Parts: sequence; structure tokens; C-alpha cells
Amino acid sequence: MNDYVKPTGLLVALLTILAGFASTAQAQSPADLVRRAAPSGQSASVDHSSWDRLLKSYVKPGGDGLNRVDYRAFKRSGHRALKDYVTKLQAVDPARLDRREQFAYFANLYNAKTIDIVLDKYPVNSIKDISLGGGLFATFTGGPWKAKVMRVNGMELSLDDIEHEILRPVFKDPRVHYAVNCASIGCPNLATDAFTGANLDGLLDAGARAYINHPRGVTVSGGSVRVSSIYNWFKADFGGSDSGVLKHLRKYASPQLAKALAKKSAIDSHDYDWRLNDQPGS
Repeated sequence: MNDYVKPTGLLVALLTILAGFASTAQAQSPADLVRRAAPSGQSASVDHSSWDRLLKSYVKPGGDGLNRVDYRAFKRSGHRALKDYVTKLQAVDPARLDRREQFAYFANLYNAKTIDIVLDKYPVNSIKDISLGGGLFATFTGGPWKAKVMRVNGMELSLDDIEHEILRPVFKDPRVHYAVNCASIGCPNLATDAFTGANLDGLLDAGARAYINHPRGVTVSGGSVRVSSIYNWFKADFGGSDSGVLKHLRKYASPQLAKALAKKSAIDSHDYDWRLNDQPGS
């Protein structure tokens, strides 16, 4: 423990008053949790090693380019460790992290809690079959995304809060869509490595390349371009237009795909597969 000066007398009273102000000035929106960040190189350390081990144990890369999750084995042997990890993450103050560590922290928390929710209800055919409440809109759309299922720094958070109130608007990086995983075949792969500040850029780029160069991300056939619905739902994150999306796709496309996209100026259709990204036969 660091040495400190024990407050006495007037200082105690002042600290009490300030604490009162702090309690009434708690974060009012999810983005407030990351309004402050530690300077680069002075970040607190978050231990993601248990999540890394779980990913390596239960996420199974397939020869078809899809990473599937062995939910049956995960539920049987790894669920308790996952819950412990999620609990420990919720005790972290994100303001003590630098920007890269904040991104890694919230991406890991989102993915770990998503898997936790699926395991609680497994077996299921789709995450959209899991309803945890969260208002009228959630009743119609299905899925657990709007339910308040976590608490960070005293603030209740939903999965949507992390994605749409923190990661997307604060970090303004389209690669966030390759970081958060919705437990579906149509989603970018759940990585076999936990995010850290050190590996963040490498994993985000790898996720973008893997998804864009897979048919569920982009297909060019007969002169038509079909892409994942992600690029329609969140078109604003990719420049706000088909041309912006195509520019993003070309950046990560293989030479062959980039050539096929070179003269395209519009996207013809979108598609998404909501089936659970379950390991076959599990």
C-alpha cells in the first residue's frame, strides 16, 4: 500500500463534503465512465489472462473460416471461471485505464458477458431467443442486449450501452464491429485471444481481414455485391454511404477481392445469419 497522509480535523470535514458532491455527480451516461483516461504508459493493469485461457479452451477455429464456441463444454467446465472473470472486471474503474486499455476492457467485458448470458440459457438456437427484458423494443426484437446486466462504477450497463454508448461513439473506430461478438454465425469471429492494450490494433486488423475476406462478410458474384448487414445497420461508422463502406472493405480485402470491388460504387444486398455460433456436435 502506498504511504499517505492521514486526514484530520478540517481536512476530514472537507473530504466528507467533497465525497457528498461526488456521489451526486456520479456518471450520468455510460460514456461518462471513459470521459477521463490515464495518460498512455500510466494505465492501471487489468488481468485478462483467465479470459484468454477460456477463449483458447472453448473457441474452435474451423477450416471454413468460422470460429465456433463449444458451449456445451464451456457450460460444463468453464462457466464458473467465466462468471468470476466478469465479476472482477466490474470492479475495475475504467478511468484508471489509458484509451487502448479502456477499449480492450470494454470489448472483453462485452464478449465475456455475452457468452455468460448464452451459457445461462444454453441450449438455444439463437441469442435472439434469449429475452432478459429491457423495454418494449427488446420485446419485439428479441435478444438480451437492452437489459441492464452489469454494473461498473455504480452504473448499470446493458450490452447495448457498451457498444453504442461507449465503444462506437467514444473511440470512433469502425473496427469495433470486429471486436464485439454477438454469439452468431453472421458476426465477426470471437477471437481466441483476449484483447489487451498491447495487442489491440493487431487483433482488430486481423478480425477485419478475416471477416471481410469471408463470404458472410463480403461476396461478389455475377457483378453484384452482397455484404453483411453490419455494413447497413452501422453504415454511419463506415463513412455513411456505400462508397464509404466499399472503401473500408478494400482496405482489408485480399488482392483478389480488392480487384473485384475496385470498380464497384454500390452495394446490392445485405444478409446476416443469427444462428448460434455453436460448435457442431457439441
